Amino acid sequence: MYNPRFEKDVFKRDVRNNVKTLFRKEVEEATPQQLFQAVSYAVKEAIIDDWLATQKQYEKDDPKTVYYMSMEFLLGRALGNNLINMTAYKEVKEALEEMGIDLNVIEDQEPDPALGNGGLGRLAACFLDSLATLGYASYGCGIRYRYGMFKQKIRDGYQVEAPDNWLKDGNPFELRRPEYAKEVRFGGNIRVEYDENGKTHFVQENYESVMAIPYDYPIVGYGNHIVNTLRIWDAEAIVNFQLDSFDRGDYHKAVEQENLAKNIVEVLYPNDNHYAGKELRLKQQYFFVSASIQAAVAKFKKKHGDISKLPEKVTFQMNDTHPTVAVAELMRILLDEEDLGWNEAWDITTKCCAYTNHTIMAEALEKWPIDLFSKLLPRIYQIIQEIDRRFIEQVRAQYPGNEEKVRKMAILMDGQVKMAHLAIVAGYSVNGVAKLHTEILKNQELKDFYQMMPEKFNNKTNGITQRRFLMHANPLLADWVTEKLGTKEWITDLSKMDGLKKWLDDEEALKEFMTIKFKNKERLAAYIKEHNGVEVDPRSIFDVQVKRLHEYKRQLLNILHVMYLYNQIKEHPEMSFYPKTYIFGAKASAGYIRAKEIIKLINSVADVINNDRSINGKLKVVFIEDYRVSNAELIFAAADISEQISTASKEASGTGNMKFMMNGAPTLGTMDGANVEIVDEVGIDNAFIFGLSADEVINYEQNGGYNPYDIYNNDPEIRRVVDQLVDGTYSNGDKEMYRDLYNSLLNNQGGSKADMYFILKDFRSYADAQARAMEAYKDTDKWARMALKNSACCGKFSADRTIQEYVDDIWHLDHVVVEEAELDY
Repeated sequence: MYNPRFEKDVFKRDVRNNVKTLFRKEVEEATPQQLFQAVSYAVKEAIIDDWLATQKQYEKDDPKTVYYMSMEFLLGRALGNNLINMTAYKEVKEALEEMGIDLNVIEDQEPDPALGNGGLGRLAACFLDSLATLGYASYGCGIRYRYGMFKQKIRDGYQVEAPDNWLKDGNPFELRRPEYAKEVRFGGNIRVEYDENGKTHFVQENYESVMAIPYDYPIVGYGNHIVNTLRIWDAEAIVNFQLDSFDRGDYHKAVEQENLAKNIVEVLYPNDNHYAGKELRLKQQYFFVSASIQAAVAKFKKKHGDISKLPEKVTFQMNDTHPTVAVAELMRILLDEEDLGWNEAWDITTKCCAYTNHTIMAEALEKWPIDLFSKLLPRIYQIIQEIDRRFIEQVRAQYPGNEEKVRKMAILMDGQVKMAHLAIVAGYSVNGVAKLHTEILKNQELKDFYQMMPEKFNNKTNGITQRRFLMHANPLLADWVTEKLGTKEWITDLSKMDGLKKWLDDEEALKEFMTIKFKNKERLAAYIKEHNGVEVDPRSIFDVQVKRLHEYKRQLLNILHVMYLYNQIKEHPEMSFYPKTYIFGAKASAGYIRAKEIIKLINSVADVINNDRSINGKLKVVFIEDYRVSNAELIFAAADISEQISTASKEASGTGNMKFMMNGAPTLGTMDGANVEIVDEVGIDNAFIFGLSADEVINYEQNGGYNPYDIYNNDPEIRRVVDQLVDGTYSNGDKEMYRDLYNSLLNNQGGSKADMYFILKDFRSYADAQARAMEAYKDTDKWARMALKNSACCGKFSADRTIQEYVDDIWHLDHVVVEEAELDY
């Protein structure tokens, strides 16, 4: 642990020196941003000693290492999290207070690193935290995006994307490592050569290339002196500026290499509804995968002579389909650079690569047009052709005469490269991320592969890190939990939360628990007042849905229900109604038009309701701009109700549901993703479940859907809500503004079925669950017990448990212990 040897005076001296050397100022003159930098560099000094000690221990022990390959790492702010994992948060807070500096203000100066977007990236960040805390060697591998996704601004109710220039003041925790740069090649052609022994060699020529420059970011384990590494790659031109081209007047040629490099790392998920966007996405994927695998192989070879032993020391975990090109890139290195034969290279590759599937949505299983793929990655495409040819031979041998199987399972089919198929064929493990999700993969989406290779399939239910989402996000509750349990062991063993159950019938404890919730609601209400200009009552029910904006997550169902409630209140002002605040937070992908329309609708409904004084504040609607990890921490701690309302069978897992549960918010949701397992833990009486089951949804989908007009015509209250989309109620009289949303609910459009996410079908069941939740909330004691029961039952949903399962079943890593480094304080 760090705190016993924390020397306050040394730390204060370091902060003062940093302010002086970085900014030529005294502490009293420094801006909050400058103080953040100075404090971060002082903290980083302590981290680096342990980082060095960790690397030395790894060199000595030579443990097996997992390379976690992901397009996203949604880390959240580093300073507070690092201090918590160093067990120095309170000491640093005190030291800064003595200098007249407020740590909370300093933390707010740190931008959220724009390296991810949604659950996929946040999960990756939780996993890195757990790997370090549990003492396993790992590298996160990704891209150092200059602007990430985007900063979301809400203008006149619409989402407007602004560049998220998170690096403008520098990133004090990262280290640039140019000595480990790797060249990554695109395009050109492949020439075949034969050596004197008649062996074939493939040479890529006339290609474009960029240098991948690694930036290392420390991942601090909790209280154990282990510091692992997130390695994010920046791109630089190999020849920054071609002076001869410039002198000849070819100005475009002079900077094109620089532009190629700049574009690769500019943004996360460039809009891919056009060719240039698709090409850029594929370039990004190959860029970080190639650099990471080159680096991993080089690191292995420094210590080991025999490349065939690679699987004993290295595993590549592909986080969804984005990094699947890793399979072919590892083959390329083994074949073309290590000079192995196909069978030997394939044997190594299939023991090194493992695949996590994060989606049931067919459109999210990446497929690339062959013409684009083969032009951009010609050698990689050749290798995939050969993998596909050999795999099809296997399929035909196992299922003779069954060409339908071949069509459904081939990697190359219908002019496309199917990346999920490549991952399954080459991976030694294929895992889903919740029990229900894995079963749907086995029995529906990936059924043919499961039947052919069942031994590869397994489930690893997602988890979250309690260090960030309880200790840091909700310090009042964290301290209370420690006091009630009489131990801090829950910080590294979340199953200890089970001990809170003994307080479920203790009136005083329940009162304390709900007082903490109320204080967190006051904190969020202050944030909403500052950022939205809306007064919300912390005594109202905070009903929260924060997550990526996608139709299957059904934010539309939520806001349609709010419209329904508003109609009820207006028509029956005398009705009993417990005040409710509906809180939304979500980014819509820049090219996802309908998702952006839903954001506009939420804001339009908010404008009407929040400005209607006749309802006496019974109902408020808030859309929190630029939802991200730092404001998510405030939201999870303050929520009363956790909205997890995806169409059953569509959400792979969800992790927001776990964060709400940990912070004492019962789930209002469908039996989808990890909701199923949450209900298993807390019991059906401590959640509000509604809607079609996964089997019912799949059955409807396989039999042509249902007719939403049956509901529209027979339920006048639902009809009224749907009609309000096109009667101008929420659009200043513009009847066309939400016409597309109206049509999506009622009419088949192109290849899309009417109401394909069963919003109207589930509406009544949802409204009933909402009413049940409101009734339960009115019974103060009952609600307090439900809320505490959720916190007490969250133990299963720690990323530490998930990671230990990956280690035991898939990665087989070695546990490492790092002794305390000699520090300055």
